[in-house]
Amino acid sequence: MDGSDSSTQIARQGAAEAYDGPPDQRTGARHAVYPDLSHDEVERFNFLAQMNHHLATRVAPMVESTWDARVEPRFEAEHGRKPKDRTEARRALLADPVFKTWSALRRMTMEQRQEAGRWAAVRQSESLAAKVASLSDHGRLTLDPTVLVPRYVAAVDHHCMPGSYHTELFPGDVSGPASYDSGIHVTVGGRGGPYNDGIGRTMAAWIKETYPDFKPARILDLGVTTAHNTLPMALAFPETEVIGVDIGVPVLRYGAARAEALGVRNVRFLQADASNLSQFEDGSFDLVMTTMFLHELSLSSMDAIFREARRVLAPGGLMLNMEQPAYAGMPPFEQAIRDWDAHYNNEPFWTTLHSLNLDDHFVAAGFDRDKLVKKVFTAPAGPAGHTRIGMVFVGAET
Repeated sequence: MDGSDSSTQIARQGAAEAYDGPPDQRTGARHAVYPDLSHDEVERFNFLAQMNHHLATRVAPMVESTWDARVEPRFEAEHGRKPKDRTEARRALLADPVFKTWSALRRMTMEQRQEAGRWAAVRQSESLAAKVASLSDHGRLTLDPTVLVPRYVAAVDHHCMPGSYHTELFPGDVSGPASYDSGIHVTVGGRGGPYNDGIGRTMAAWIKETYPDFKPARILDLGVTTAHNTLPMALAFPETEVIGVDIGVPVLRYGAARAEALGVRNVRFLQADASNLSQFEDGSFDLVMTTMFLHELSLSSMDAIFREARRVLAPGGLMLNMEQPAYAGMPPFEQAIRDWDAHYNNEPFWTTLHSLNLDDHFVAAGFDRDKLVKKVFTAPAGPAGHTRIGMVFVGAET
């Protein structure tokens, strides 16, 4: 024996210990309305999660180093100055093969993630609809057929999701949210936790830490989709009535059934356009929350939602929104990379939102400037010890 076998075994053990990629899709928690996935469907999700991880941790740093070494110097040689904004940075990147490769692979991965999730959900769409129907009829779901889906929503397949969140293939269909529920593991690389509810858990924990005496009687969550981040808030405040609002019927059905399946009893779901909350009285909520919702809104709708949130909040209440950070103060390269979603991921309002000073919009909606709230969360990025803003909580107290 020459020791090569033991050396190989040690190398493999070291590689296993150093693994920092996404968890196997099978390790995620399941609930009664989660789609049944075959071996091949799971492995498609695993491959795509690994591809996203590879693009984020291996290829994206190459894009940045190429920018530093080649793209920006070329622009400076041609123009006698550095790029002044994200538009110039993006145009310079579009001429470089490294950026184009990263961008094409990222778009391909998103399209394949949607195809994989949709195929798994559509093939069992009738059984999923039956499961959801059996669980959502517990007085926790209120639908309103007079509510119209606004054109700015209906015209977009958000992040390449066919039909977005609101389309039904047949009455009672939930294949869209089922695809979203199973496929989001790919998008976030398994970082959302077993139930993909990491944002909701983080928000609930931050509120309890920051406002230890805060005891909300009622919470309103706007744009709930499948209630991933609604249910952690309901669990964190079990004595509180939590109401989730969305305009999409399929996601509301699925969210209500998901809550029932997971035994969360203090939450109910309501179909409404969040820019018109006239069914709720002034001052009737203590917390209004959104998670990764604002970037899906037209500017006029966002401002209307802020006004309605201010109206329905009680004195001593809080509006809190989780989003990615605004572009102000970022170098043009980082802005251009973050703006990728606006150009290639069916997010038409992404650029507008991240170009705004949201403080001004909160104040215009009636919140006091001296009661605005902001919490920044950073994440490792680039060389060792470097960090980059990962997400922010923005909002206001009343």
